[in-house]
Amino acid sequence: MNADHLAAAIAEVRKDFAVESAQSAADRDDVFRLRYQIYCVERNFEPGRDGREMDEFDEIARHAIIRRRSDGTAVGTVRVIPPACHIPGRRFPLEQAGRFPQLQNLPLARTAEISRFALSRAVTEGDRPAVLRLCLIRAVFMLSGELGLTHWCALMDPALLRLLRFSSIHFHPMGALVEYHGLRQPSWGDIAEVLERVHRERPVIWDFISEHGTLWTKPEERQWAVA
Repeated sequence: MNADHLAAAIAEVRKDFAVESAQSAADRDDVFRLRYQIYCVERNFEPGRDGREMDEFDEIARHAIIRRRSDGTAVGTVRVIPPACHIPGRRFPLEQAGRFPQLQNLPLARTAEISRFALSRAVTEGDRPAVLRLCLIRAVFMLSGELGLTHWCALMDPALLRLLRFSSIHFHPMGALVEYHGLRQPSWGDIAEVLERVHRERPVIWDFISEHGTLWTKPEERQWAVA
């Protein structure tokens, strides 16, 4: 997709969909119901219960939701999970799939896991899936800025990693592929590095996912601005 085509697709998606932080109980319930549809019905990954898909990390996670503006229907969701140090033997959900010593090299207090990155099959036609994935990345930057994060970790589908690389969004591998609902790549990203590369290579995408560079700034720059 060339830059003009991409800019037009982003403008159309901006018009039709909203990226929101799921803060209220009603919003979070919509998140869990959408996850049930995607992970329990469409993909048969998780068991779910009472029409909702939830786990022990949801209480501390920050959630985002993509809604269709015309009727408020939830079509996508993602969560960002700070380290859950209060759960014995487990900080991040990805540690359910194995041990990753490389996590020790990341600044734990400013690292969070990207998880439940999902779009409904109802919006997977035409160019929209590519831009709606960027909506989820925009949501991740939004939540990361609110939390003052500098790094991410994730357990990612290799196909998704390839799709993100087409948008100049690159993650580093963190060990070998592991089995978790299929083969998954443990990964990490330095947020500043990710954003700077997108800005350099795909400025149209940078403008959208960072809202002109306002959704996330380096913590030291944020502190300087406050001072």
